Amino acid sequence: EVQLQASGGGLVQAGGSLRLSCAASGFTFDDYVIGWFRQAPGKEREGVACISRNDDIRLADSVKGRFTISSDNAKNTVYLQMTSLNPEDTGVYYCAAVEGEGSYYRGFILWKYDYWGQGTQVTVSS
Repeated sequence: EVQLQASGGGLVQAGGSLRLSCAASGFTFDDYVIGWFRQAPGKEREGVACISRNDDIRLADSVKGRFTISSDNAKNTVYLQMTSLNPEDTGVYYCAAVEGEGSYYRGFILWKYDYWGQGTQVTVSS
C-alpha cells in the first residue's frame, strides 16, 4: 500500500520561505502523480501543485511564481518549495498520490487521489 509522509512545515514570517517534503513508498506501478493540497481553518481543501513521474507539473494560479514542485525519483520524494509566503498560505499541507491508470490525471480534484499523507502545518505570520 502506498504511504506518504509529509514534513517540513513550521512557523514563518510573511515573505519567508519553507520547503515541504513528501516521502512516498509502496507504489505498485511505475506511473504515479503526487499532489500537494492545503486546508486553511474553516475552508475547503484546495490543490496547490502536482507532479507526475515524468515531471509533468501543474500549479494552482494562487501560487504560480512563488511555489515550485520538484521530485527526486531516486528517493521517491517530492518537494514543495514555497517562497514569498503570506498569511493566506497558512494551513495544513497534505500530499496525495494516485498511481496506475489514474496517473494520467493532472489536477486538483480530491477524489482523483487514492492515497493521502497526514499533513504538515504551515503558519505564516504577518
